[in-house]
Amino acid sequence: MALLDEQDGLGLAALVRAGEVHPRELVDAAIERVEALNPALNAVIHRQFERARREADGPLPDGPFRGVPMLLKDYKGRDAGEPYHMGCKALRDIDYRPRTTSPLTDAFRAAGLIPIGRTNVPEMASVGTTEPALYGPTHNPWDLARSPGGSSGGSAAAVAAGIVPIAHANDISGSIRIPAAHCGLVGLKPTRGRVIMSNNDPPVGMAIEGVVTRSMRDTAAIIDAVSTTSPWWPAPTLIGPLLTEVGRDPGRLRVALSVTAFNGARVDDACAAAARSCAELLASLGHHVVESAPATLSSDELWSAARVALVAAVAAEADAWTERLGRRLGEDDVEPATWLQIAAGRATSATDVLDAIECMQAASAAAMPWWDEHDLLVTPTTAMGPSVLGEYMTGYESGRGSAFTRPFNVTGQPALSLPLGWPADGLPRGVQLVAGYGREDVLVRAGAQLEAATPWAHRRPPLAR
Repeated sequence: MALLDEQDGLGLAALVRAGEVHPRELVDAAIERVEALNPALNAVIHRQFERARREADGPLPDGPFRGVPMLLKDYKGRDAGEPYHMGCKALRDIDYRPRTTSPLTDAFRAAGLIPIGRTNVPEMASVGTTEPALYGPTHNPWDLARSPGGSSGGSAAAVAAGIVPIAHANDISGSIRIPAAHCGLVGLKPTRGRVIMSNNDPPVGMAIEGVVTRSMRDTAAIIDAVSTTSPWWPAPTLIGPLLTEVGRDPGRLRVALSVTAFNGARVDDACAAAARSCAELLASLGHHVVESAPATLSSDELWSAARVALVAAVAAEADAWTERLGRRLGEDDVEPATWLQIAAGRATSATDVLDAIECMQAASAAAMPWWDEHDLLVTPTTAMGPSVLGEYMTGYESGRGSAFTRPFNVTGQPALSLPLGWPADGLPRGVQLVAGYGREDVLVRAGAQLEAATPWAHRRPPLAR
């Protein structure tokens, strides 16, 4: 169905409301695309086609995305009765199916979205590429020999290929923004505490839920639909719906540019060029641009503390399955890279974790005054383009995937990846825009202005043409 190419999610929902298309037609069209494209992509690993058809034929909530098909990531977005494996063989072997649906999945359905299946993830969503041993690698639709990034790589590949306009994603170190950058999509990491979580958000606070889409307005409308007040991290209240910020004049923004990786990693020339081009475009649109960045984002203390928090989170995830499995996950149950993280996390003491949290809070506080003088920080989203499948797991990237993204999981600020880099090699590059704590409205206004100035909706990967 050409409508899946011509319209974003809100556009499809508008056609449903007008009676020009039935939700069942949209679901069937998305299923047809899974059947046609997934053998090459390996993006969709669990199918719930008949359930989706029943939902499309039945009464649907009158939400902003009524009747629009979407995909859930096979990490956190649980759906009662459906397979849930997180790329882990131990869960596949017991055919694990949750008895409850996550609050976030309920919120997606309340917005009118219809899940048609689940997308591939790296084991326990613990690395920045989607190449699990259990289900095999997901292929980037822009170049099937390359990775779509991770951990939301299956979701990003499916949206980029035109299977659905929206797919669930989440982000603990860049896992919304990295796949968005590698697949030519929009990916917003919301402010800490802005949106409904699939599980209770732990006190470390680096994880956040979201989506990948092809348009700023879809992204804004989804965040509106799944917003909440977190008991852990209540985000500052927005002055109104984010969707109303699309097309609104952002005023003259104070923009800073940085193309130096915060962790010292080498930066690909095309990634740096995309960020510089974005800054030049913002200047031409009337914004004031300088080169600057908060020094604390590059501190060894911030990066070390984040590493402690991440391995502790992976170990906690692994240990949470002990009761369901009837035993503790061991080295033979998981991939070597996952086991290294689990073992490191299990060796981390409570004192280590508390010290890490204190360090991250101090780093966040140190970064905040910089935002009194700047409205936006512009960086490359990643320090390199999509890696060749197999290279990431050999250490080829050496921290280049999360070189610009991870600090903002520590500070909790909203960060947006936009598909603004289109070099001659044919592989998309993302540009990251970061705003002050709680200021998604600034990101949406600026992102929509850039989308209008240099549209990307017409760009499609070779697989989808």
